[in-house]
Amino acid sequence: MVLNTLKSWAKEIKQQTLTVYYAARDPRSPLWVRLFALFIVAYAISPIDLIPDFIPVLGYLDDLLIVPLGLMLIIKFTPNIVLQDAKALAEQSIERPVSYIAAFCIGIIWLVLIGWCIHRFFFK
Repeated sequence: MVLNTLKSWAKEIKQQTLTVYYAARDPRSPLWVRLFALFIVAYAISPIDLIPDFIPVLGYLDDLLIVPLGLMLIIKFTPNIVLQDAKALAEQSIERPVSYIAAFCIGIIWLVLIGWCIHRFFFK
């Protein structure tokens, strides 16, 4: 039961993130919404936080609050027509088939490159 709830929550977050991504790339979105979306994405992937992550509980609490609240604000202030188009694009992106063969081939390429770098720099 909890696993199903977590899966649906993760799918919803992925859907919202893709929606915000497509809405931020749409030129019909206001400039400040596009810049705010850029800030939220930068904050989410940045190693610099308002509260450092090494502080127990509080360190991750800012990430768990700021990013979802930022996504909600972006969705709230994006024009409805842009949001509808972005949601449609996000749904299409989620439903695209995943190629496990391509992922395997890319993984093999990365392993070969890493092996070559290790051999080249450490076993000269």
